[in-house]
Parts: sequence; structure tokens; C-alpha cells
Amino acid sequence: MASTIANVDVKQKDAEQALVVAISCSAVLEDAGDDGDDVHGVGVAFPLMQALQSVNRRLVAANPAESLLFDVLLVTTDERRRRQSARVVSSTKHYGLEVSRFCFSGREDFVESLLANQVHLFLSTEPEEVTLASQRGVLSALLGRQSWSSPSEQLRVLLYADDIINTAPANSIPAAQRFWSRLGAMRGRFGVLDSPLSVSVVTARGGRQKFGDALATLRSRGLDADEAHCLAGAPRGPILELLRPHFLLGDVTWSS
Repeated sequence: MASTIANVDVKQKDAEQALVVAISCSAVLEDAGDDGDDVHGVGVAFPLMQALQSVNRRLVAANPAESLLFDVLLVTTDERRRRQSARVVSSTKHYGLEVSRFCFSGREDFVESLLANQVHLFLSTEPEEVTLASQRGVLSALLGRQSWSSPSEQLRVLLYADDIINTAPANSIPAAQRFWSRLGAMRGRFGVLDSPLSVSVVTARGGRQKFGDALATLRSRGLDADEAHCLAGAPRGPILELLRPHFLLGDVTWSS
């Protein structure tokens, strides 16, 4: 049975205004086994967690009453980690991670937790979890090895416009719209320079017209890009090395 526990050490966000991001526990904390230290090691999503908190700190510094903030949930689907819930909670506290709620569930019902908590974006290192969440209409992305090398002081989001605009499943469009509009509003809180949040858009196929259409579509949905790249069939690896995104929305093969 799924259960959600609020973190009493973290001020809860405004549920109507926050951008809710759920991250799999296995991506944030390494499995320490049944024995050993009381604190888990950090996983590939640790820089992502720090970057999310960096954005929140800058938003609150500019406006103490700010309600458009990242609201982070940690989702645990592994049975052993569910038994070690106290270790999971104490580990996040040890590393100073601002997790608002902890969702402990099984692989078969974790999506219900995402829906119940009105999650805008789910991130995991497990392809099966990403697929299951996407099928239920939760905007999801696969975290890959590049997350380790992403900066911790600036959140970097990469949108693969070819897939997002042209081939997104019909049931994921409302979720994507909510995410894009809130992310766009959040990015708009900062100036052009020295922003803790950067949004990049890439089209891998097609020419100038398709590239322009993709940018116009995203803009109509409330999101402007800091950088935009039209690869027109060029290799995609170099752009990932340059941008170093924390996560990519679109073609999951990019995240491997």
C-alpha cells in the first residue's frame, strides 16, 4: 500500500502554485544495503536536487512571499528501502535536501502516489518507471549518467522539441502544458544574465522552418528558451556535452 509522509523539517509549499517534481529515491540516494552506515550515499540526481534548491533560494531571496517554487517529492518503490524509511528520511536531512514529502509505495501502485500528489514531472533512472508514469499521463523523463556532471548551482533543462511537439502521447499533453507554463513563469522571474534556471531547446531533425515552428509552439505554451539549437541531423552528443542538462524531456535515448 502506498503512503505519503510530510517532512516536518521542511516548510510545505503552496500546493496550488508550486511546480511539483517527484524523483525516484534510487536516483538521489545510493543503496547502502541492509547493513553499514546510517546514511545512504548520494546518487546521480544529487546535483539536480541541489540545483532545484538553488532556484528556490534565489526566488525566495528576491521575494520572501514567493509561492511559485519547486516542491520536491522522493518516491521509493523498492521494498527494502520502504523498510528503511527512517534511513531515507535521515539521509536527506544529513545532506540538507529539501524534500517536502516522501512517497513509499510498490512498483505496481507508485503512479497512484504521483497522481494523488498532483506531480507535474517525474524523474527516474528506471526506464520501466518512466514508461508506467508516462502511460498514466504524468510527464516523465529518464535520468542518465550526464546528471553527475551537471552543475549544482544552476538548473539546466533541455527540451527535445521534435518529440515533445510532434509525437507526445495525447494523455501527456495536459501534464506537459502545466509543466511548461509553470517552468516558463519561473524562468521569467529572473533576468537574462546570472539566472539559476536555464532552458534550452534542440531540434535534431528538419530545417529552419521546423525549428521556428517548434520555438513558436513552446512560446505559445508559456515557455521561452535561453538557448535554441537546430542540429538538422548533426550528431547529438556534442550538444549534450556543451549544455550538460540535468534532465531532458523528449527522446529517452538521449539520457543513456
